[in-house]
Amino acid sequence: MASKVLMRPNIPSMNHVAYSGSMVPRSHSSGQLCLPKKRADTTAFRSQSHVSSFITPAMSTGLAKTSSSTSSSSLAHMWREVQGCNNWEGLVEPLHPFLRQEIIRYGEFVTACYEAFDLNPKSKRYLTCKYGKKNLFREVGMGNSDYEVTKYIYATPDVNIPIQNEPSCGRWIGYVAVSSDDAVRRLGRRDIVITFRGTVTNPEWISNLMSSLTPARLDPNNPRPEVKVESGFLSLYTSNESDNKFGLGSCREQLLSEVSRLLKRYKGEELSLSLAGHSMGSSLALLLAYDIAELGLNRLDPKLDVPVTVFSFGGPRVGNSSFKERCEELGVKVLRIANVNDPITKLPGVLLNENLRVFGGTYEFPWSCSCYEHVGVEIALDFFNMQNPSCVHDLGSYISLLKCLKRDQVQKDEENLFNRARESILSRAQNINMEPLKNAASNVVNLVQSQRTEFLKDDTILGLMNSFALYILL
Repeated sequence: MASKVLMRPNIPSMNHVAYSGSMVPRSHSSGQLCLPKKRADTTAFRSQSHVSSFITPAMSTGLAKTSSSTSSSSLAHMWREVQGCNNWEGLVEPLHPFLRQEIIRYGEFVTACYEAFDLNPKSKRYLTCKYGKKNLFREVGMGNSDYEVTKYIYATPDVNIPIQNEPSCGRWIGYVAVSSDDAVRRLGRRDIVITFRGTVTNPEWISNLMSSLTPARLDPNNPRPEVKVESGFLSLYTSNESDNKFGLGSCREQLLSEVSRLLKRYKGEELSLSLAGHSMGSSLALLLAYDIAELGLNRLDPKLDVPVTVFSFGGPRVGNSSFKERCEELGVKVLRIANVNDPITKLPGVLLNENLRVFGGTYEFPWSCSCYEHVGVEIALDFFNMQNPSCVHDLGSYISLLKCLKRDQVQKDEENLFNRARESILSRAQNINMEPLKNAASNVVNLVQSQRTEFLKDDTILGLMNSFALYILL
């Protein structure tokens, strides 16, 4: 079974209730996560460390520069671990800040797909991207991403339904982008990112419901009939506009061609292939990752494989146990970010899944080959909004929650800082044998720690605390 880590940050309740494992409310509050009260949009949560109030502006500027430089340098040195070379061992519990930062970053790349997708039937760009490749990131508020879009990707659902008068053509599904030279220095490698949006149109929803397993057969030299994937996802990945002489090639053909071109162009550099998707998009990302590795496109020479990593947000199961095992053999790394209350992550294979495939870890059932299995390591989030149940699958909710995790860490860091300050103050007081000062210092630190929320609202008291702390420590 896939590895799983449950993340339930302790965040004060704001009229929202968290649930665990089902849509039934928990009767206790330990470990519960509460979304912000206003959740109408996907604006990032903003958190500020109370400790920063003890730092002067000059000190703050210097620390910010040092922190930024250190962060970039450290990420550049450990990017392979963040991309999953060791299956994220030691990075998910607790969630490492660099990994959290990268998960959020790739999630925002996927968010750009939704924001740029034109769903206005009266628009000339209906079912395509509203912006040109050069302007995409700027138009969606990601002008400082330091990535350049190189290709738009279209998928053609091989499904015709009379529900909506939609043209039978390829729908814009995502894009391919490459990091700039500046980003290369910060990230430690040239990153090729491929992102996919989730289900939006009716034919795509129908494709999602085609939950029968079918052999992938993506490698013509070795079809591997035992490796099976969900037929609807495979159809969306491989279907083309065959009835149109000037129609688009399949999503697969577009992607493999562009990936091959970019790998050849940047051969000789440190490279990474980062695939990210939400919902149905995460399924396409995983199919592409498997396809690239199965065909060996990421093998630039006998001793060098370009890492292939999938960042899946609210993704469903894609294939059977043989598909999972083959992905692992090929070195495809998958990090699944899933809300335990998100029903999409339980599909397909609600009954026939990894939990029933093996009985007692020893005996295989006759239907084991027909069981769906998740691939990779899971970071399980836990949130639910009674007023807006659909948020359980909303990508904005996923990203906002991941950003909210920082608050938990800030509180822990803050407590550690107070503890270190207490130890330092007491140590100095003992060294100079000033018992009254020792007691006073201890009382002040205890008071600040227990009532820091109220104290931090009063700049005058903060100034006094600054002066007192500096006097003692210096």
